[in-house]
Amino acid sequence: MENVEKTCDELVNWLRERVEEANAKGLVFGLSGGIDSAVVAGLAKKAFPENSLGIIMPCHSNPIDEEHGLLVAESLDLKTTKVDLTNTYDVFMETVSNEGENRLAQANVKPRLRMTTLYYFAQKYNYLVAGPSNKSEFTVGYFTKHGDSGVDIFPIASFVKSEVRELAYCLNIPEKIITKPPTAGLWENQTDEKEMGFSYDVLDNYIKTGSGEKELVEKIEKMNKRSGHKRKFPPIFTIEK
Repeated sequence: MENVEKTCDELVNWLRERVEEANAKGLVFGLSGGIDSAVVAGLAKKAFPENSLGIIMPCHSNPIDEEHGLLVAESLDLKTTKVDLTNTYDVFMETVSNEGENRLAQANVKPRLRMTTLYYFAQKYNYLVAGPSNKSEFTVGYFTKHGDSGVDIFPIASFVKSEVRELAYCLNIPEKIITKPPTAGLWENQTDEKEMGFSYDVLDNYIKTGSGEKELVEKIEKMNKRSGHKRKFPPIFTIEK
């Protein structure tokens, strides 16, 4: 990426403009301990030093996620609130009919509970919800509909994963956050690349150049087409006149 510092400054100004347009006062976002949420946190803190809030939301999570989230917050001098959603998740799963287990359906409840939590704080403080999705994940639909995509603004959705790493260095995000294997934390030992079936480097290269190993390119394009509904508003019926 050319002139990362300039891009960071432009992102910060963009955030201020979007919040001002909405007559809001600041930004709220999930703080997962991952690089994407850390970059969003870093940008938000620069844009709104006193009105940025990171929410740590464990839900049957690996304790290292909270530890890393707090590490990011400490490095940025960021205000945080912890909302443990474990019991909420358990009560929900006990309430709904759970015949015929579907691992992904169960796992996706977690980001949707987190979305609800973020909007509670957004309305409480008149903040906008900032989402962590990057262009790599957005392209193949690697996000939960009405979960981590349930936000007001996407600050880094125009940047592939490798570019997000550049932004992270520019924002002085701790090294261990930048270099650890990306994971959505949906279940134990889950990683993004293992679940997608290819590396971010392969995906980023395809997005930037349109090229790659034939089998993987076909898989990426299939995932992009299949997840198209996630990137659009629901269809609306109209009466033909």
